[in-house]
Amino acid sequence: MISSRSSKAILAAWVFFVGGAAVSLLLQPGPAKSVCGDLLLCLVPLFANACLLWNAVTRYRRSNAFWRLIALACSMWLGAQLTRTYFDLVLHISPALPLLAHIVIFLHLVPFLAALVLRPHVRGIGESMRGGRIDFSLLAWLFLYAYVFLAVPWRLISPNEALFEARNFQLYAAANVMLLVALGFAAIHARGKWRPVYAHLFGASAVYLAGLTLGQEMAWRGTFHTGGFADLLKVVSFVWIATAGVIAHQLSPSPDPVAESSGDDSQWQSNLGMFGVLLTVFPGAWSLVYSDAPIAVRVFRALATLGAMAGGAALVFLRQHRVDRERLRLVQELKSSLENTKRLQSQLMHNEKLASLGQLAAGAAHEINNPLTAILGYSDLLIEESTAGERARGLGEKIREQARRTRDLVTNLSSFARRVPAEKQLLDLNTVLSGAVQLRTLDLRGKNIRIELKSPSVLPAVRGDPNQLLQVIYHIISNAVDAMENAGAGVLTIRAMREKSNVAVEFSDDGPGIREPERVFDPFYTTKPVGKGTGLGLSICYGILQEHGGQITCKNRPDRGCTFRIELPAMLNFSPEAQVLPPVATHAR
Repeated sequence: MISSRSSKAILAAWVFFVGGAAVSLLLQPGPAKSVCGDLLLCLVPLFANACLLWNAVTRYRRSNAFWRLIALACSMWLGAQLTRTYFDLVLHISPALPLLAHIVIFLHLVPFLAALVLRPHVRGIGESMRGGRIDFSLLAWLFLYAYVFLAVPWRLISPNEALFEARNFQLYAAANVMLLVALGFAAIHARGKWRPVYAHLFGASAVYLAGLTLGQEMAWRGTFHTGGFADLLKVVSFVWIATAGVIAHQLSPSPDPVAESSGDDSQWQSNLGMFGVLLTVFPGAWSLVYSDAPIAVRVFRALATLGAMAGGAALVFLRQHRVDRERLRLVQELKSSLENTKRLQSQLMHNEKLASLGQLAAGAAHEINNPLTAILGYSDLLIEESTAGERARGLGEKIREQARRTRDLVTNLSSFARRVPAEKQLLDLNTVLSGAVQLRTLDLRGKNIRIELKSPSVLPAVRGDPNQLLQVIYHIISNAVDAMENAGAGVLTIRAMREKSNVAVEFSDDGPGIREPERVFDPFYTTKPVGKGTGLGLSICYGILQEHGGQITCKNRPDRGCTFRIELPAMLNFSPEAQVLPPVATHAR
């Protein structure tokens, strides 16, 4: 149901336009009657366009294109009507019109038919390829060829006004019948809210066809006058189209939620257009062999057929080229998606393994902490024992130092493997850096790789999740170590510093560098061999730092190697809370 305000607007439009056309019927044939009829026929398409374009702002692309094409059809008809009005009221030449105006008013049905080809009532997978601009151009080209072949010769080549008017009416009436059949078919097969919309458009087209037929019959009899009953029917048809637009806006019809079957999505519209290009050879052959028209008309039709075949073939070729290019793009995207899916599956399996290792590490850390607690206790007793000698006390202190170091290492390992939700807090970045360095230096013994941590003793606090930041720093260090290991040796220098309102950390290695540093944060991009890297580590680091309000960049050094730089907002007015990760000594080799 339409709203009361819309109902009043539509009722007022019916009263104004149809009432004005009815009043013009009462006038005697003359200038006043012509002015009234012509002005109404110029105003009513503008009103219809406003109501149609009211629907062209939905979230459905094909629905928007549907209403815009119908509005374009009304605008083309208005252009021809303005020309007719100029000839009638200004030049006082009636009813002769320039050939171009006849062509425009004939072709105005092409956008209407193209709108129906879109089938906005159906939600299908071929939405982006059906009813494209090339298909629209091909349909208009075939319509233009039909008009040039049948009607134009009797205006330009062998002038015969009566025959031209007859062919013009026959073509235009046939096109309107085609539109009426298409609307009827759409109204029968549409579901839901689109059915009444198509039904109203069908009724409006039927009234227009009736007015067209009546006007031509009166013209043949010599009784046609502008503003007569035939024009009244045209005014009714346009007001009815506007009513369909208002009803559609109130109903807000959406595509059928049931998708088309693959059989329906066969691009039959485009195939029909290409088939029409092939059929143009038959009218040309008929004109040359069987037609009794003057030789000049037959030659003109033959040339028109050749031009139609050449232009149609060019459009078909262009469309096929674009379709092939689109399909190639889709195939490449599908291939890339499959590769990414395989990588993602591999990464998920790898993550499951890491999760299992994390659980194992957490359990092992718990079991190791129990004897470590006992070792620390006994070492304290040994140091405090009054009867123990200096040598025993020295050994006890060494045992306690190594036990504490082992406990710190186990704590860092547990923090790195622990899966906990992000919990941001004030922390000291030096502690996180020291923990990550100590974890990574465990397997550097015997390798010619060295990690140097250069950081001021005091850094401003940062707000973040210690586990996530530990993972980011550990991953950057691991990538640098892997690169230098491939080169045989190297030094990784880590510098932490305060820069204005940020805390910055630079990781500079002297490895071979990165081939495409601008792509290292893209998902699935990796320079490591197959099976060693998934290309997700740095993209995850990028996301973590974005969540922390920071950033990460990468660039190659001028001499050799590359530098990763991370920045985090500094909490200048706060001090870090009790250190989340215990301090560890950096024994890097």
